[in-house]
Amino acid sequence: MELTQYVENLRRELTTAAEVGGEDARALADRLLAPLDAAVRLTLLEALSAAAEEISAELAPGFVDVRLRGGAAGFVVTPPPAPAAATADDGDAGPGEVRLPIAEGDDSAMVRINLRLPANLKALIEDAAAGGGLSVNAWIVRAAAAGLANEGRRGSRPAPAQKPDRTVGQSYSGWGR
Repeated sequence: MELTQYVENLRRELTTAAEVGGEDARALADRLLAPLDAAVRLTLLEALSAAAEEISAELAPGFVDVRLRGGAAGFVVTPPPAPAAATADDGDAGPGEVRLPIAEGDDSAMVRINLRLPANLKALIEDAAAGGGLSVNAWIVRAAAAGLANEGRRGSRPAPAQKPDRTVGQSYSGWGR
């Protein structure tokens, strides 16, 4: 996507608006337009990146990246894994096949949760997400799905921690008759 046409459109609009103010306003606009070129391009890229992040949240665990090559912005779309990797459990899972409890398709609803993390863990997640070219949200969704997939490979959930036996001596307490 070439950004030049959008920058030129804005340049024309600003020049037209400046003409209403007379010769001095038009001269000022001409002096400001050249330095604003880079700022306008950066703002357009920020808007495209924000849109890509919103789309990625809807595609999770798939995602959309915005890449800049030369003066042109491009989109790289990584679709979610094939539905066979994340299907509802119908009881027919074969050996080695993992069924994830993730709803796929247009009818799946997105929900919001509040998650409290230690600051150092949040920083590690942000670094990992950036290293993978993902939003933090998409990275957390993938990590949760992978964790559930690993849980499915183990067969069942881990047993809850049991209280240790506290037999120390032969003492009893209570009431007797």
